[in-house]
Amino acid sequence: MAGLAQPAVTLNIKADGYRGIWYSNQPSRDEFAYKYSGGLGTYPANHYPFSVYAQKVNKTFFCYGGTDENGKTLLHMVSFFDHKTGKVPRPTIVLDKQTDNAHDNPVINIDEQGYIWIFSTAHGTSTPSFIHKSTKPYDIDTFEQIFATKELAGGNVPLNNFSYLQSWYARGNGFLNLFTHYDRNVIPDQPQKPRRTISYMTSRDGIHYSEWKDIAMIGEGHYQTSGKFGDRKIGTAFNYHPVKERENGLNYRTNLYYLATDDFGETWQDAAGAKLTVPLTQIMNPSLVYDYESEGLNVYINDLTFDNNGNPVILFLTSKGFEPGPAGGPRQWRTARFDGTSWIILPVTASDHNYDMGSLYIDEKGKWLIVGPTAAGREPYGTGGEMILWTSTDQGRSWTSKQLTTASRRNHSYARRPVSAHDDFFAFWADGSSLSKSVSHLYFCNKKGDVFRLPLKMSKRNQNPEPVYR
Repeated sequence: MAGLAQPAVTLNIKADGYRGIWYSNQPSRDEFAYKYSGGLGTYPANHYPFSVYAQKVNKTFFCYGGTDENGKTLLHMVSFFDHKTGKVPRPTIVLDKQTDNAHDNPVINIDEQGYIWIFSTAHGTSTPSFIHKSTKPYDIDTFEQIFATKELAGGNVPLNNFSYLQSWYARGNGFLNLFTHYDRNVIPDQPQKPRRTISYMTSRDGIHYSEWKDIAMIGEGHYQTSGKFGDRKIGTAFNYHPVKERENGLNYRTNLYYLATDDFGETWQDAAGAKLTVPLTQIMNPSLVYDYESEGLNVYINDLTFDNNGNPVILFLTSKGFEPGPAGGPRQWRTARFDGTSWIILPVTASDHNYDMGSLYIDEKGKWLIVGPTAAGREPYGTGGEMILWTSTDQGRSWTSKQLTTASRRNHSYARRPVSAHDDFFAFWADGSSLSKSVSHLYFCNKKGDVFRLPLKMSKRNQNPEPVYR
């Protein structure tokens, strides 16, 4: 990636409202239109975080994949919800990514001094990635581009490409960012097919990064989704893509794996604390939570969090195939909880699409909550649907539900959990048609389940989000 240009891309322009990006992937050439599609401003599950609560200023800062009035380009947008006033400002357009691909959506983080960081991802190696930092703590008005470097072969080279980034910040240590890089000439007899290698890198200052350190490189690669417990423990859950001829192995993603580090990437362990040697290279290895390949099931990982004892809990979905429609069902939502000795896997509910993505919460009292589009929307068997709040008081053995959205014009999708989520800005998502390009609104809900829509057009500098679905 050293040859990729790093143009001056910083805009720092105020938008006149909140418009999310619409995106589609892999036409299905049937009544379901696409493998997945819709308002994907908070996509994918392998990007995190999209929002961070900052207690010092009592604001939840968030980013998303936005667009212009014509929906032609991906704009990286940043804003905040002021918990004291209940208002949002006009969002800042940090940059134009010059694509309409929602895989290039940004993620956000905040360092211990209050500076806001925006990591602008790429999808593969054809486009560059960018890093921006606010010029003032807890302020979204102006960002400056950071020309970061990474260690390579004893020297330093530009850090200008990373995919599927998940950024974690630990006071005193800095950033540990998990991501994907694409490698060719590594899959037997298919030299041009890329392997999605999952990796991590660290940086104390956000500018100078360590060498890339691989976590796993099995088959055609992986998708990973990570979580953090306290200020030290970072875990990642991932699947693997079997090697396929003349097909993408990612469409056959399967198995569930987990490993974690509590020393900022120096060592990695399985859930029981046994040390693992990374990168993992074998399908059957000690990090395996469950062998779904033997059952012929695909695995789509939604979220990873920890209980109050620091044990991991994974939210994921299984299906019979990658194609949309009833043939691949049921899309079974499940939790996998490590109880200190073994993994306990339990069902939650079923929905109608592989990319029905939600988030898992465990509060200070041990109550589990899920916000996700598990009810069918106006476009059944399309990405997303109606948002449901699920609650369990017995570690996922039984659940009660509350419907948050009803009779919606467009499907809701990709409900995201903020870092240190405040009860008043509990989940963040977008809507959009799953069948054809449409406008996309942005929403959030509180812990009680009240839903608010961010203003598409703003007549004032600061404005209250609109209560909806009451």
